[in-house]
Amino acid sequence: MDKTIFYTHLISVNLFLLLYLIKTILLVANKTEALQKMTKATKVPEMIISFLFLLTGIYMVTQVPEIKPLLIIKIVVVLASIPVAVIGFKKQKKALAILSLLMIIAAYGMAEMSKKSSTSVPVTETASGKDIYESKCGSCHGSDGKQGAMGATDLSLSQLDNTTIMTVIAEGKGAMAPFNGTLTDVQIKMVADYVETLKK
Repeated sequence: MDKTIFYTHLISVNLFLLLYLIKTILLVANKTEALQKMTKATKVPEMIISFLFLLTGIYMVTQVPEIKPLLIIKIVVVLASIPVAVIGFKKQKKALAILSLLMIIAAYGMAEMSKKSSTSVPVTETASGKDIYESKCGSCHGSDGKQGAMGATDLSLSQLDNTTIMTVIAEGKGAMAPFNGTLTDVQIKMVADYVETLKK
């Protein structure tokens, strides 16, 4: 998947969350005039942000190799939060505005949980570099390293040396979670060695 789409999604989600947080605070604090001014001033940017948020999100779902129950729940929560927010802000219903914000925050939390759970597959003592790669990295990078799901780099085109690959595996990069603490130094080296075999 194109990293531009991933980062566009990440930025639009954070901007969307920030807008709704500010609007909810203004509504709860009875700052009606300030809320109306903000709503008017941010109407077009909010439409663009919402469009990018949904469009990139839909695209990313189509790139996921396996749709897990947590992802389905996240999608339902996001879609349900939209009408709740619209009603909450239009009718000045504080409880609905807060509920909508909490739903969006919960969906964001589920995305983080999903990211962590995809890296928590147990690895046996006798696992090879390929076995560890397939259990920890395969869902995003694919068995051949070319899948590119969730913004993952095409490993077959990587120009990184073995030491740098080990550093990326240990510390993470971008949306990739760090494996330092999840994998031993020996296992990280084994995965890095296996990643080298995926290069063209």
